[in-house]
Amino acid sequence: MVSSSAGAPERIPAAVTRRRHPSGAKSPSGEGCDVARPAQLKPLSLVVHSGTLCKANMAASCARTLTKVGLSFLESPAARRSGAFSYLLGNVGAHGSRRAYGTGGAGFRSKLLSGVRQGGGRVLGCAFLLGGGLGLYQTVKLSVQQHLAEEERKVSEAPGGSLQLTLYQYKTCPFCSKVRAFLDYHGLPYEIVEVNPVMRKEIKWSTYRKVPILMVDGEVQLNDSSVIISSLKTYLVNKKKSMSDILRCYPEMKSVNDRGKEVIEYNNKYWLMLSEGETVAVYPQKEMQKEEMKWRQWADDWLVHLISPNVYRTTNEALASFDYIVREGKFGTFEGFFAKYVGAAAMFVISKRLKSRHNLQDDVREDLYKAVNDWVAAIGKNRKFMGGDQPNLADLSVFGVLRVMDGLQAFDDMMANTKVKYWYRRMESATLNHEGLNAKPYKH
Repeated sequence: MVSSSAGAPERIPAAVTRRRHPSGAKSPSGEGCDVARPAQLKPLSLVVHSGTLCKANMAASCARTLTKVGLSFLESPAARRSGAFSYLLGNVGAHGSRRAYGTGGAGFRSKLLSGVRQGGGRVLGCAFLLGGGLGLYQTVKLSVQQHLAEEERKVSEAPGGSLQLTLYQYKTCPFCSKVRAFLDYHGLPYEIVEVNPVMRKEIKWSTYRKVPILMVDGEVQLNDSSVIISSLKTYLVNKKKSMSDILRCYPEMKSVNDRGKEVIEYNNKYWLMLSEGETVAVYPQKEMQKEEMKWRQWADDWLVHLISPNVYRTTNEALASFDYIVREGKFGTFEGFFAKYVGAAAMFVISKRLKSRHNLQDDVREDLYKAVNDWVAAIGKNRKFMGGDQPNLADLSVFGVLRVMDGLQAFDDMMANTKVKYWYRRMESATLNHEGLNAKPYKH
């Protein structure tokens, strides 16, 4: 029972409570419960919230009262006098608690007083303290239940909160970091399966042998970081489309690269599959869409290739990088030792080849500095993010790529020698605080 705004008690009919949808979500009919709720009644979520809050307050009040009584018995020598207990009993009763232990009448009180005279004051004090402790436990328990219920409600009401997402990843992979940045910013709950980079047994069930892989509801498999991001963004804008339908818009295209290796590409992976009205809602200005797609592709085709040559630039940096990879990744004891020393040596050599393949300068830091400053210049001085007041998909992609260097020398040098610091810290805050949850909904 909760109090209405007019002060009169308001009771929720038993039929409404009994027939509420079990999951708390909408029933198949599209309504929250199977029977109509009278207009004057408060929503069930408010009733549950208010009821839990009242119980927590009552438990806290009882705990305080019982603790005070118990301490009075234990600390005061007067507790052994015949009138002490009657005095305390009267005080407690004046606060509305007399019915809790005073229903036995005069005979009951005389027995308690007799127990006090026989030296039972400390026993009673301990009993009251125990009652106070139990009340405190109940207060904490109810508060935690209330907090968990509130978190569950927020998750269920969040955009995409109904999706069950599992991300298969290497934590230090820049492409996996891009996906995490998107999921974190939008507050989408997901589980992580860290893949062993050597054996990759966690994805042995998949014919696609790279990461990231995102499983949706345990049935739909999304591959390629940019396809994952574009598909999820399309779903968040238009939930009338299922993930299976959206995925059909990103067909795999097999081709042979310049080294003669067969690769899988997705030619339209930077596009969102939206109607004309939805596109206008997401991109009010036509150049916004073109700019976002350009810099998303730049992050994949250029920026990501600057990471390895910079983090493995010297033997010391290579060892530090693999120490970080082993620490954050999923390696066995032997695998970790092998990866750290043999892997660091191998990647030091490979980084030199990458430097040659991508025509990087002798000091690869200069290419990293230039790329990052080009990005900051593209944002300009009048925007917090490339997306304006809120990050767009290009912001999230660039941030995800750069974030994998955090904690390494290359990252520290980049922050000290470029203008990226303030943008990066804003992005860091936006993802950690799931600011996409509070973004204005798209109107189309």
